[in-house]
Amino acid sequence: MIFEAVSVIPEVFDPYLDASVLGRARRAGVFEFAAHDLREWTHDRHRTVDDAPFGGGQGMLMKPEPIFEAVEDLSARGTARPHVVFFSPCGAPFDERAAERLSHEERLLFVCGRYEGMDERVYALADEVLSVGDYVLTGGELAALVVIDAVARLLPGALGDDMSAVDESFSPSGLLEYAQYTRPASFRGVGVPEVLLSGDHGRVDAWRRQSSVERTARWRPDLLVGAELTDEERELARRVRAERTGEGAGDGSPLQ
Repeated sequence: MIFEAVSVIPEVFDPYLDASVLGRARRAGVFEFAAHDLREWTHDRHRTVDDAPFGGGQGMLMKPEPIFEAVEDLSARGTARPHVVFFSPCGAPFDERAAERLSHEERLLFVCGRYEGMDERVYALADEVLSVGDYVLTGGELAALVVIDAVARLLPGALGDDMSAVDESFSPSGLLEYAQYTRPASFRGVGVPEVLLSGDHGRVDAWRRQSSVERTARWRPDLLVGAELTDEERELARRVRAERTGEGAGDGSPLQ
């Protein structure tokens, strides 16, 4: 897969993408990445990418001309047209399902905004617009890195154990991942659940499923909506929520 980003600060990407798991995957050829300086598509002496908004207001907006030229130029390069992604608070929430879907694209191009935002006309270039959360960032670079990280780790060969991405939170069951422990078996008086020391893989699998349901009910009960749970698991989730909130799961609860 090929990841690309258009940004006014393209140098921020490589330090992260060259480190740790993603760095190893990148060096192994699991994915390629290129950052493009938006100022390459400007034509004035000052390489201007922003201007004051019509109608007044604080801050500066990114101009449409460089962005249109950048996306059109980059789209014409190579054999595969990129899937173009913009970031905006009005975009669709980015989640694991979106990451899985994007992992099947051959080439992704992220356009990273800055300042007070971008001229509204540039969104005509987008194949999709995403939001990584209901908060404001100073630019789209961090959002692009979030998406690249989530997508890249789903690519074959990205993780040391290709099953590592299967059992994690949100995938494929949609529940949170089960609790995990490592040595020492006892730490400050708190021991590891006996079943994990038993060597009985069947019991371990059953415990992990129960732990996944319990953790989801405790921390993210919204994820239980539409989850495929047995009657016993749904009752377990109700008990966990009742213990946490001090009351039962009444009408309208995600556990219903």
